[in-house]
Amino acid sequence: MTLKNEPLLASVDAAIQAYCTAEHHFAFNPAAPVVRLHEPSFGAEEIQAVVRCMLSTRVTMAEQVKKFEGEFAQSMRASHGVMVNSGSSANLLAIAALTNPVTPDRLQPGDEVIVPALSWSTTIWPLIQCNLVPVFVDIDPLTLNLDPVAVEQAIGPKTRAVMIVPVYGNPCDMTAITDICRRRNLILIEDCCEALGTTYEGQPVGTFGHIGTFSFYYSHHISTMEGGICLTNNLGLAETMRILRAHGWVREVQNPQPYYDQNPDIDPRFLFVNLGYNLRPMELQGAMGSVQLPKLAQFVQDRRQTATNLRVGLEPYADRLLFQQETPKGRHSWFGFPLTLRDAATFSVRELRAFLTSVHIESRPVICGNVALQPAVKLYPHRIAGTLQHATHVMERGLAIPSHHLMDAAACDYVLHHMQSFMDGHR
Repeated sequence: MTLKNEPLLASVDAAIQAYCTAEHHFAFNPAAPVVRLHEPSFGAEEIQAVVRCMLSTRVTMAEQVKKFEGEFAQSMRASHGVMVNSGSSANLLAIAALTNPVTPDRLQPGDEVIVPALSWSTTIWPLIQCNLVPVFVDIDPLTLNLDPVAVEQAIGPKTRAVMIVPVYGNPCDMTAITDICRRRNLILIEDCCEALGTTYEGQPVGTFGHIGTFSFYYSHHISTMEGGICLTNNLGLAETMRILRAHGWVREVQNPQPYYDQNPDIDPRFLFVNLGYNLRPMELQGAMGSVQLPKLAQFVQDRRQTATNLRVGLEPYADRLLFQQETPKGRHSWFGFPLTLRDAATFSVRELRAFLTSVHIESRPVICGNVALQPAVKLYPHRIAGTLQHATHVMERGLAIPSHHLMDAAACDYVLHHMQSFMDGHR
């Protein structure tokens, strides 16, 4: 974007920097200790980029969004990125494209899609909204990801796809999953909204299947306030998602001319060739993403160091706590630090969470636990494969504690000190 009056813009930038320096103090403060699940990943540079968009008065999806889409896809070694207004919308757009009549060998109403029971509501709702049937399978209690053996056993005559969720940034066993999908001719969808910066054998997650989705929500690895993106190496799927994203028109497709030629009597600015939503992001989000993206690698490294510190410090309590194990051949990005209470624990998750709250350490359930137990799921067709005992165990006896980019050694020591205090009182 081109703005005039650079001296005045420089003074605006300086004022933003001065305000952030004076008022934004999100790092751990031992004098007033609070350890939150997440802290802002953005600062003056991102705010300056957003303000410049506002000053330009160009705020709806345009060049900044397109620029970020290209940067993100290139960083992930994918061919196409289609940005949307949230990670949940990314899931909706992905499933809508895979079920659309223009998609070859599309998913049809009534087709089954295998999903992990330990997942999030907006992994499931797009399947139901597009008249597909989720099939819930259990997880590996060590990695917390869907169990490939359970996937194979759940496949039935109506199974057409697998939708994976790398839990808290821990990659799934992609060797096994891609092998199953290849042998069984299944579509692979990757919900990587918690897993930005995660790799398997050096390859970014979200690039193994037909479509991968990511979230840029405030609390995630990088943020565009709200926001998400779909990645694909299939031009046809990318073009369909661009059409579905905004009303069903053809304004954002790479080559709209064939549509113009087929419909010469319709104003090309308002040419609708498919159904559509309004899932567009704002220019502000694209501009913010372009500033955030180069910081991702350091954010992930910081999260990994925090997770290492917590894992080492909590090792004396391994008889009572089960830790999430990094998938072999994978690189975990640690959206949070999940724990599951072993049978030997003499305390409940509720007791531990209440104690942590009392000492200003935030915690939460692991995703939403076994989503198949949520009351809303019972309203819609679905299938449960197996007992889902491990996902239920995580729901009943699991929690996640912070593991973010601003947790330094002092913050980890504070968490570990209070965990030791609690454990010593519950021998």
